[in-house]
Order: sequence, then structure tokens, then C-alpha cells
Amino acid sequence: MTKRNQYAVLCLDNDLINLDTLDTELSLYQSHFDIHLVTSISEGHELLRYIGAQGQKLAMVIARHSRLFDGGEFLIQLEQTIHAQSARKVLVSRTNYQDVHAILNAVNEGRLDHCLTLPLEQKELHKTVVKELTQFVITHEKDNVLHYGKVLDQQKILRAHIDQKMHSYRASFIHDFHELSDKELAAQVIESLLGFFAEKDETRAVREYSPEHLLTIEGQANEFLWFIVEGQVALYKKDELGQQREVVRHSRGGIVGGMSFVTGECSFSTAMTLTGTQVIKLDRKVFTQVMHSNTDLLPLFTNLLLRHFNRRLQRSINTKLELQKTLESLESAHQQLIEQEKMAMLGQLVAGVAHELNNPVSAILRGAETVSEKIDAILQQNHQPSTFELGLHVLKQARHSSPLSTSEIRARTKKLQLTLKERRLAKRLVNLNLQDNQQLIAQAMTSTEKLATELDKLENFQVTGSTLRSIQVCAQRIADMVKSLKGYARPDSESYECVDLHEGIEDTLVIFENRLKRHTLIKEYGDIKPVLCKPIALQQVWTNLISNALDALPQKGQLTIRTDCVTRNGALYNIYQFIDNGAGIAKEQIDSIFELNYTTKKEGNFGLGIGLSVCQQILNQHKGWIEVDSAVGSYTNMSVLIPIGNDDKL
Repeated sequence: MTKRNQYAVLCLDNDLINLDTLDTELSLYQSHFDIHLVTSISEGHELLRYIGAQGQKLAMVIARHSRLFDGGEFLIQLEQTIHAQSARKVLVSRTNYQDVHAILNAVNEGRLDHCLTLPLEQKELHKTVVKELTQFVITHEKDNVLHYGKVLDQQKILRAHIDQKMHSYRASFIHDFHELSDKELAAQVIESLLGFFAEKDETRAVREYSPEHLLTIEGQANEFLWFIVEGQVALYKKDELGQQREVVRHSRGGIVGGMSFVTGECSFSTAMTLTGTQVIKLDRKVFTQVMHSNTDLLPLFTNLLLRHFNRRLQRSINTKLELQKTLESLESAHQQLIEQEKMAMLGQLVAGVAHELNNPVSAILRGAETVSEKIDAILQQNHQPSTFELGLHVLKQARHSSPLSTSEIRARTKKLQLTLKERRLAKRLVNLNLQDNQQLIAQAMTSTEKLATELDKLENFQVTGSTLRSIQVCAQRIADMVKSLKGYARPDSESYECVDLHEGIEDTLVIFENRLKRHTLIKEYGDIKPVLCKPIALQQVWTNLISNALDALPQKGQLTIRTDCVTRNGALYNIYQFIDNGAGIAKEQIDSIFELNYTTKKEGNFGLGIGLSVCQQILNQHKGWIEVDSAVGSYTNMSVLIPIGNDDKL
């Protein structure tokens, strides 16, 4: 069956020649929009109902208006249809009195976005379609706007996407860094780097240069990032006549080669020392080692790099204004620069964590509604004293119960079914954790209908208790996220605890509850040992692995979480496996997925390329690691191994 697009376009015209012109022109967009052509008003209303029944939204309507064909009134009536209210409305008419009246009426009613006159000109029609569909997508598509850049106005869509990301990033960036001046922030980064290389400096990263030493050359490849410790470095750029002109000077704390180092492009300018200069010179391999060795350095460096890029952006804009460039050329240069810089914004990890707050907040709101409904149901029902007392027990148990795996529920149901015979009642008793209640089992043998009624009442208590637990988990998750955000700006103060990590995985699954509804979740929890760990830090590992798995899943996919104890090289480990039946990872990519700035996510799933790198750092602190097993188009198995008995960490 052909997959439907999210949005549809409707063309309404009783002239088959005009309709054929529209069909030909709109075929360019049928890969991203479902195109529908009708020749009567009644067919148009029928198609509106069909589009709504398919769960689609109407993106644009092109309606013909004439004396016998009232397309203007059809546009006005779209307000009455929920999935068509926001559609872009285009009226096609001839320039006579009746048509002008219809146009004025549609404009006055606020139902008309554009008007085309017959005969239709191809360029004008194409320009109108691109403009209106681009406006619709930018306004209504928040998560996958880049998908439409292939057929619509790519520049506007890309600018809207970046504006969204930048707005989200600015709203959630760590505020503690704002209290540091450029000089103070640079001093912290330099001090950390010098401390790292004081112990081992095999690549001679810390070095000194005499005046007029070239660091980068404009237009040539650059594989290094330069931190200026002492001295001055000038950056030169060739003008249109080929003459070298100084554009900026950097001193202590300055960064040279940042853009070309991150993007892999040729150097934007020539950098030359003006005085005797001490620098820290990093290639990509050493840079990765440094960042992995010190988790506190990553956010510091990110903020310094962002400030460096921001200064560069400001200088670029001021230069363009001084040269009196046209607005179009300025926007193009600005757009290109921002697109390059976003590749280096490692700090968006913080924005990603903040974005996850939306999920627990939504879960709390849904949970509050559920609790309210179930309490009303409990109060409105007549309860026997014994039933009410048992219900309170079920509620309390649901608030504090440990999660059961799918296999455990199946095993208990099968065992109870030997006594009850009726599987549905057995499963309901197991879900309520009342499989050992002899009174209810005896009642099942005499009156299943009466037991079913009583279980309906008890399930209200159970749902209330489990929902209260979910609300508490989500509230704690929000507190943990806020704590985690602050933790990036100062040394990690979380203490090690000996815990069962099943609880942490369950708490993380709550965050993805809404996305998990579209897929099948299988939990096969084994008999694992408690481990000495930082549970909040490890929740970041679970969050990244579950999020990556969900991104890779097909429609109605399957995520399996399996835990067990294994022995590796004579030592005992807990293994936590996250298995999805998604797109998989190519063998040649597996060795690269833990590198900074590397992502396997396809267009439409924006990946920063730092999640697995952070996971690796956290697991290194726990003397653990991640093993990857994957087959393209079949599955991916991310296995986390954590040793048991890490008392030497305390």
C-alpha cells in the first residue's frame, strides 16, 4: 500500500484544460504532498471528508471561480473544517465584475491568500505554489521542516529550521557561564588543557612560535585547532584584487582554525603570529582524547567556541554593512555561516536535555487527568468494606511495586490459569498482583461475573496507584534533569550508590511513554546484581540509547530491553541490552559512532553526533563500556556492560 503524505493539496476547477495544467505543475510536489483534483463543489466537500478520515491536513487549496462555479465560497467554508482551517487559499478567476466581487468577498472574510488570473502562466503558478506551500510548512511543521526543502524554497526553510534550533538552544543553555567574562572562560580552558598535557604530551601540543609563523593558509586544508596561550596572532583575508588585508587579531584565549577544524573545509583566512607566541595545537585524535578524559572541559570549550563563532558572525555582519552589500547577499552569507557553525555547537547537548523536559511535564498532566477520573469512579461506586480495604492495599502496592518483565507476567498468568481455567481473569489478577489471594480465587470458581465486577473496581485503585507513581517519577526526573543541567557547569558531585538499575531504566521509559505508544516494548529483566554507580549519570546513558533506538525504528517497530549477568575475562558484569528492529548500522560506521560530531541519523532526524560519546565517558567512569552488534535493515543491539563490585570507586 502506498504511504500517504502528511499533507494534501486540493485543486477545484470545472475546466478540464485548466485542471490538466494544474495537474502537470503540481506533479513536481507529489513526493511530499498528496495531490487531489476535482471538478465540482460537491466532490470537493467529499474529498475534504476523505482527507480528514485519513488523518491528513490540507496544506493548500486552488479553487476556480466563475459565474457558475463559486470557488470563493468554497474557500470561505473551509473555516468550518478543522483539518482545512489553516490551508493556504488560492483563487483562480478571470478579471470580470463577478470575479472581482468574489475576490473582494474572500479577502474581506480573511479566507484568501493569493489570486491567479486566467490563462495560467507556468512561472507565475510555480512561484505561487512554492511561496504558499513554503509558508504553510514553516508555520505548521516544527519537527521535520527540512524534509520539504527539496521541493520548496530551500533557503527560507533552512533559515526557519535554524531559527527554531537557535531559539531552543538560547532558551536552555547553561546560564552559569554567562557570569564568566571571555578572559575568565578562556583561562579555565587553557588551565585545563595545560594540566592535561603537563603529564603527557607525545604530540608536542604545547609549543612556541617565533613572529611571522603561519598557522593556517587561506584556501588550504587545515587539520588543527589552535588555542593561543600567550602572544598575538593576526588573521588575513584576500580582497577582490588579491591583496591581503588584516581582518582581526587574537591574543590569549583566542581560537584559530575553529571553523575549518570542525567542518573539514579549507581555511577561511591566513593566520600568522605577530609576536613570540605560545599555542596549544590539537589534531582531531588528540582533541577527542582530551574531551573524553575530562567531562568538565567539554561544556567550557563549547561555550568558548560559541563565543568565538559569535564574534566572528558579528564581524562578518559589520563588514558587510560597511561595504554596503545588498540585503540578499547579506542574508546568504549570514545563512551560510550559521549553517557551518551549527556543526560545531557541541553545547546543544544541554538544549537536548532541556527539550526532554516536555515529555515528563506532559506525562504529569496526563497522569493528573487519569487520577482525577479514577478517584471520581472510586467515589461513585458502592464498595463492600472488604473490597475497599483490598483496593487501598492494591493502590499502595501499585505506588511502590517493582516493575515486572513481560515474561514474568506471562509465567505467573500461566501458573494461575491451571487453577482458574479462564486466562483473562488470571491475567487481571496477576496485573493486580493478587494471584495469591485465596478469597478472590475461590470467588472465581463460583461466580466469574461477580469477580469481574469486583476486579473492575480494584483496577481503578491499581491505575490510581500506578499513575501516582508515574507522576512522582516524572517530577523526580524533572528535578534530576535540572540538576544535570547545572552539573555541566561545575564538578560532578553525585555520589556512588549501590542500586538495582532496573528502576532507572523504568524511570527513563516514562519519559518516552508517548513515543513508545506507536511501537511494541518487550522487557526481559534477568536476575541481575546491584551495582555501585551514579544512577543519575547512567540515566543519561539509558536516555540516549532508548532515544536512538526509537529514532531508528520503522512504523510499529519493536524495542526489546534485556538484562542479565555475564562473565568476561573471569569478571562478573551486568549486561543491559537495547535491541531495535530498525535500520541498523553499517559495519564500516560502527567504529565511528562514538566520535564527536559523527551521526548516522538520516535527514529529518537531527543528530548532534555527541550522545554516544557522552555515554562512553559516563561508562568509562564506571569501568564499563558499550558493545555494538548490528545488521543493516535488520536490527541494532547496543549492550552496556557494567562490572559488579566496584568498591574501589568509593
